[in-house]
Amino acid sequence: MSVLVDALRNRFAHDHVITDELRRLAYGTDGSFYRLIPEAVVVVNDENEVRGVVELARQHQRTVTFRAAGTSLCGQAVTDGVLVLLGEGLATCTISADGNTVQVGPAIIGAEVNRRLAPLGRKIGPDPASINAAKIGGMAANNSSGMCCGTAQNSYNTLAAIRVLLADGTLLDTGDSASVAAFKISHKSLLERLAALSADVRADKALAQRIRAKYKIKNTTGYSLNALVDYSDPVDILAHLMIGSEGTLGFISRVTYQTVPDYAHKASALAFFPDMESACRAVVGLKERPVDAVELLDRASLRCVAHKPGMPPLLKTLPEGATALLIETRAPSAGDLQVRIASVLEELGAYPLIEAPAFTTDPAEIERLWNVRKGTFPAVGAVRKPGTTVIIEDVAVAVPLLAAACLDLQHLFAKHGYHEAIIFGHALEGNVHFVFTQDFGIESEVARYAAFMDELCTVLVTKYDASLKAEHGTGRNMAPFVELEWGTQAYALMKEIKQLFDPEGLLNPGVIINDDPEAHLKHLKPMPAAGQLYAPVDRCIECGFCEPQCPSHGLTLSPRQRIVGWRELSRRQAAGEAPGQLGEDYLYMGLDTCATCGLCATACPVGIETGALTRAVRSEKLSGVARSLGQVAANHFGATQALARTALKAGHLAESIVGTRALARLSGGAWKEGMPKPQPLGRATRQQGDKVVYFPTCAGRMFGADSPEQALSATVIRVLERAGYAPIIPDEVNSLCCGQSFASKGLEADADRKSAELEAALMKASNNGEYPVILDASACSLRMKTFLAERLKVYDLVEFAHDALLPRLMLHKKAEPVLVHLNCSARRMGAEAKLKKLAEACATQVVLPAEVKCCGFGGDRGFVVPELNAHALRKLHADVPAGCCGGYSSNQTCEIGLTHATGLPYRSIVHLLDECSEEAARLATC
Repeated sequence: MSVLVDALRNRFAHDHVITDELRRLAYGTDGSFYRLIPEAVVVVNDENEVRGVVELARQHQRTVTFRAAGTSLCGQAVTDGVLVLLGEGLATCTISADGNTVQVGPAIIGAEVNRRLAPLGRKIGPDPASINAAKIGGMAANNSSGMCCGTAQNSYNTLAAIRVLLADGTLLDTGDSASVAAFKISHKSLLERLAALSADVRADKALAQRIRAKYKIKNTTGYSLNALVDYSDPVDILAHLMIGSEGTLGFISRVTYQTVPDYAHKASALAFFPDMESACRAVVGLKERPVDAVELLDRASLRCVAHKPGMPPLLKTLPEGATALLIETRAPSAGDLQVRIASVLEELGAYPLIEAPAFTTDPAEIERLWNVRKGTFPAVGAVRKPGTTVIIEDVAVAVPLLAAACLDLQHLFAKHGYHEAIIFGHALEGNVHFVFTQDFGIESEVARYAAFMDELCTVLVTKYDASLKAEHGTGRNMAPFVELEWGTQAYALMKEIKQLFDPEGLLNPGVIINDDPEAHLKHLKPMPAAGQLYAPVDRCIECGFCEPQCPSHGLTLSPRQRIVGWRELSRRQAAGEAPGQLGEDYLYMGLDTCATCGLCATACPVGIETGALTRAVRSEKLSGVARSLGQVAANHFGATQALARTALKAGHLAESIVGTRALARLSGGAWKEGMPKPQPLGRATRQQGDKVVYFPTCAGRMFGADSPEQALSATVIRVLERAGYAPIIPDEVNSLCCGQSFASKGLEADADRKSAELEAALMKASNNGEYPVILDASACSLRMKTFLAERLKVYDLVEFAHDALLPRLMLHKKAEPVLVHLNCSARRMGAEAKLKKLAEACATQVVLPAEVKCCGFGGDRGFVVPELNAHALRKLHADVPAGCCGGYSSNQTCEIGLTHATGLPYRSIVHLLDECSEEAARLATC
């Protein structure tokens, strides 16, 4: 262990200093195609901790790199020094009363800020495609923009104030007059030099004009030199130099943004042009019209999504060279929106079109149109060869030059053999992205990439005076080309700025300023084939979009990091190397703490479910004894369940003797406070009425309630009968299981056998599908919906209750607030709106905690790895409203974990329907 690591452990909490090989590898990966393994990763939660890391790094002559979400695409969030990982203590957000400004910490996700601003009709200006995962620190440090914000609403132009920690440990808050006054004294020479640089640049008319011209389009290449011409106050200059500085000048600990309107009325249209030239001419005209976004898609990008579900049929028959513009306009009112639509259509009428465009205001149709644009990048990523990576570059040119630049790009793709490359992007700003696949494992392929980059940068700079990085930041990828784009004089300015702020070269060296002409070809990330057990793994581009969805992210590994680890283990296996300690650690971090909830797939641009990889690896590692035991349990499921119920009864007996806390401690956290008591299966009593098949799932049969009438099955039957249904319970129900519990352990054959048995029983009970079939646990419903593939229509209880029970039940609303948990299976089935409407029909105040995704119980994971459940629900407590007496969900084991975490009773949503319909019936008879 190094002296530096010892010093870090003496200063910080042990679990905040990460040195194991697996997680250092995992954090050595960001969204780019570079990899550097940090010597240590330190989790920080406040400015003092950041200052402490920097001080120790300086003492031990190590470098420091700051990391927020790690979604950056150019290698600016990886290092072989000390990686400072932003913790949740820096995820702050304070909104002004009118919503016109918002003060945010660097660790909060951009989309979460917008969620909190939404009730005020405001949002932050930057809107990168990664906003659901990217954090404010990275968005500000990269000056991220996006589809709608252009240059006017990026971080640079919406900055109200900034709080920054410099390399020497000094803190400056430009929104605090006392801080500014103190800084003017302590750093007088720094401010004087910034003022002098600004004066020198302004005096050099040619340089000043060049800087202004470069920032009329998007530009994140190098430092924000526009600060030297836009501002004369050196504090303002400093503040705006920090934007886009990629952690090389200081640590951004807080940003105050001026927010922008978030109009509720929106309309979108997809316009098709016969060629690139006419589409780009239309962009020039549209720039003068009331449009918020104009996205360009070339023929190759349209072709790669043409056969996906929900795509417009025209995509399949477009002529070669056809180009599309996806246009969106927004307005504060419906009337204003129609005026704006008319203006845009008038402009489009001046250009040749393959068919007349039509705007839609229907949210579902708008989403379908935008899926054309969003599907392009993953479409390329999904078909690449194993072992290759996907590269997405972004450049910007003046809008009148866009067509010629795109045609030159297409020529370069063909010349260098990138025949799969596609072009799309934010045409309104002259900003296009192009995507291609690359193998960095073969020297000749690296040489091909090098030749392509050299010619690409030369053509774009000499012919178009382009921005080589429009919105992704410079990073390592474009650092060798900064001088080519800006010229010697401007580059010298940037080097002096770096020297002024970081004379020791402590902060993120090699990023933005790098004199190595081949820096972009070094530290390339290997992407070894790893799909031998689950093929979709090889599609992973390691973007990190999955991470906010994952219950184990921050505890052990995220889905991205599980794949990184698995790729390394696969490489070692292929090379005949031992897995070592990394392999040992992967058993717990990669497998045991994966909830296999599947939420990662809902955010993954290429649809990877990392839980499927976990199940496959678990299956491979099962011993013969474990497989035999699984088979016995499947063959004798009724007896297995009876044994589990007996064990549960024994647990309650032990609890009564030794107490809840002692039993929880003795069981390693498996025993929970408020553990349900086994109860007999409910019985249907109504023979008349509409027939419905009800399958009481095994968790509900095993974990009961405090009394028989409160058991889940009894409650479901009671509510069904109250609504006029005659429930049918399948024969031999205690021996039936959907297979989910077997599948989660890697026993896929046993799981499928149990699913098939249940299918046969449900077919018989429903008279071959004549009667609707409902299941009372969302995880089981999702399992059977997937397994049955429409052979038999089954309903989740949430779905059936919303569609069929609500119209039939009289409900009396509860006065006290209720909590609702949307479990991962219900979320994957798209049940959020229906679950909320059920709760809102029964209570005056319904709280659905936005920052709680999967509860982390994962079937039985909450019993075996209780820390996963605790970590997943760590943010729940802050959202419990005063006076709340309980919560509701639609999975029994989730409800056990939620009850344990909050101390409030969580039950199935059907219990809420039962209480409110029973009360309504009582009041009706009074």
